[in-house]
Amino acid sequence: MTMTPVSLSTARLTINCDRLNQSIADLAAIGKLENGGVCRIAFTDADLSARNQVQAWMEDAGMTTRIDAAGNVIGRYEGKFPNAPVLATGSHIDTVPVAGAFDGCLGVLAGIEVVRTLRENDVRLDHPIEVIVFSDEERSVIGSKAIAGEVHEDPAYYVRLDGTPIQDCLTKVGGDWSKIATAKRSDIAAFVELHVEQGGVLEDAKLPIGVVSGVVGQYRFALKIKGRPNHAGTTPMNMRKDALVAGAQIVLAVNRIAVETPGDQVATVGYLTVSPNATNTVPGEVDLRIDLRDLSQSHLEELVERLKAEISTIAESTGTEIEMRQTLHILPTLAAPGIMNAIEQVCHDLKLPSMQLPSRAGHDAQEIGRVTDMGMIFIPSQAGISHSEEEYTSPEECAQGTNVLLQTFLRLDQMYAH
Repeated sequence: MTMTPVSLSTARLTINCDRLNQSIADLAAIGKLENGGVCRIAFTDADLSARNQVQAWMEDAGMTTRIDAAGNVIGRYEGKFPNAPVLATGSHIDTVPVAGAFDGCLGVLAGIEVVRTLRENDVRLDHPIEVIVFSDEERSVIGSKAIAGEVHEDPAYYVRLDGTPIQDCLTKVGGDWSKIATAKRSDIAAFVELHVEQGGVLEDAKLPIGVVSGVVGQYRFALKIKGRPNHAGTTPMNMRKDALVAGAQIVLAVNRIAVETPGDQVATVGYLTVSPNATNTVPGEVDLRIDLRDLSQSHLEELVERLKAEISTIAESTGTEIEMRQTLHILPTLAAPGIMNAIEQVCHDLKLPSMQLPSRAGHDAQEIGRVTDMGMIFIPSQAGISHSEEEYTSPEECAQGTNVLLQTFLRLDQMYAH
């Protein structure tokens, strides 16, 4: 790949801020809740309505559209060389039960706005541009996994919480489980996802743009601690096998490992149940869950080994039995250095200060980055809030991020040979 200067005429291109933010507001009206939040669970009627609206906007912007076997909505703006590999962007428009207007949706609508801007200025890149609405990012990530060729073969793996088979879900949105393998792609040269940070780092640093260095890997573990339930009044302290004391020590150990170990890892115990959970009974059993995240797989493995050693020591000192079962392992995905550099150069040209940071939340880019070059652009989330009706990013920040996406595509069009 070689970097050549962006022409003066295209360097002056800028998106329509008002139009972009009106699209965000219009999409948020689909599935709007009384508290001001949004609910569009994947494969529901609200999700289907939103998909139809976005597909119409794609077509109005001059894109051809299709729905692949995984139910991904794909809009394509043809390039000068139709057989050239694709420059892709996009995200998701399905939500958690109570969401805001920006998580995922910004990435999709920004991609459409980029295409609108190119079309109204009679600009076509050498490469085709695709804007992708990925299916079910908030739960199964089946849309991006299908494009990466990473779908689990057993459809039962994707059954919905209400028991609905994934086959029925995909049929509802235009997909086809029986042809899911056809969604796999090998023609994407690069993928760039614009997303709200969903954290408070950029706001704290007072910076408008984050250049994502990668999406962290994750380990999750379920622990069952078995002690001995007994009378709280008649059991001396030195004769107890208190499962909750062991659990409390594990919570502190997880926090200590994350704080004291050099690096940017995060670790959380966010789930804990106690049995029999009675005021006058020594706890006999505790279930807890541990979440570990870092951008380095080798570093994650070191943290896991240290955690296991700590847990073994705690079991011995408390007289409890502790079972540790791995429930999730997601490999980290690093951003392509060339894409990161392109984003940083765009920020410099647009006089938008930026910083590098990892994404500690999962994204579709994590899956797509397993099969092609990937990059992500973050913009601030007010107070670091997301997955909430209080989620907010200003219109100006949304426009800034979308302009960075536009100019990054112009650079990538020159970086990648067609």
